[in-house]
Amino acid sequence: MICKGENVLFQELDAFISSFEEKEGELIAILHKAQSLFGYLPRELQEYIADKIGAPVAKVNGVVSFYNYFTTEPRGKRQISVCLGTACYVRGAEKVLKELKRVLNVEVGQVTEDGVFSIDCLRCFGACMLAPVIVIDKDVHGKVLPKDVKGILEQYREKANVHE
Repeated sequence: MICKGENVLFQELDAFISSFEEKEGELIAILHKAQSLFGYLPRELQEYIADKIGAPVAKVNGVVSFYNYFTTEPRGKRQISVCLGTACYVRGAEKVLKELKRVLNVEVGQVTEDGVFSIDCLRCFGACMLAPVIVIDKDVHGKVLPKDVKGILEQYREKANVHE
């Protein structure tokens, strides 16, 4: 649930929406901005956006639910994406994913108890030469082995603690 106390975020979203003359036609851009600000797109935020652009909530929800990029569930501060494309899968991505889930004690789509990490799976990053590949935020980690997972995660946990 998004707290209305996050007025700065709503003000930034309002300013972004106001920058468009034809707001409804920019719905995807607005949803990208909203998700980058709030981390996810819960129903109440979709309703807020629908009201601001003068569109039905069903239309906003239809776009959110159509595109895999958009999420209605909170994500961790550090988003881990595991490639399960053919090359990654053949080279052990499933074992890497299993190790990630074991170390973080979460399933795909869940957020760790401390809110730092969440995991999702994608079909191909287009970095097959580096298979198996995981991406954390925008950092690509290639040729990852299950034994590498704990060390990689520690780097990001340290960064999360330093910046907060």
